[in-house]
Amino acid sequence: MRAAGDNGAVESHGAVGARARALARVVWDHLVLTGPLSKADAILALGCHDTRVAAHAARLWHARWAPVVVVTGGRGKITSAWTETEAQVFARVARENGVPDGALLLEETATNTGENITATRRLLDGRLDLRSGILVAKPYMTRRALATARKQWPGVAWTAACPDLGYETYADGDDERRFIELMVGDLQRMEVYAERGYQVPMPVPAAVWAAYEELVEMGYDRHVIR
Repeated sequence: MRAAGDNGAVESHGAVGARARALARVVWDHLVLTGPLSKADAILALGCHDTRVAAHAARLWHARWAPVVVVTGGRGKITSAWTETEAQVFARVARENGVPDGALLLEETATNTGENITATRRLLDGRLDLRSGILVAKPYMTRRALATARKQWPGVAWTAACPDLGYETYADGDDERRFIELMVGDLQRMEVYAERGYQVPMPVPAAVWAAYEELVEMGYDRHVIR
């Protein structure tokens, strides 16, 4: 879909104008939610197309925040054409960053954030009594990851972490339009999935929702639930 630009002109697909970028930063600032870390039983690296997540999980393991790294992910909407599962790719990156096989567990069936949590819960059942966990995700997925884990796996003390990347750095390292579209979809899911009982409610401030609505009007709606 094409989108109206800053001067009423129509942006070509792939172009991101100044107004869209400013709105996207508002959404980004809301969706990024991390907190002080504490020692945990396991690190869960949530599979996606961004292998920097796996590298950051490895850094946390080296810093001894947890003794085990679980990489979770089959194939999702961005990785459907990969020849390997997200977990296989993440495991390779973790090994390249010094995490030994003995500290790695692979969950290779999840296709979305909810399944990342529920499938990992099944994987660890009887193997690890998880009382605390660190969710490692793309920066703009941290809030939704926390909301999902707190609903789908209650009783665990969850914290979230992500690669230390600001909006501009992330935009430079990815397809900016694609990741804005993904953020728009994720923000909508904060509302829709809470209503459906998939995650705990985390209210979206009015200014953030207004930014979402304007981005949708501008055509950044590829991943919006209809």
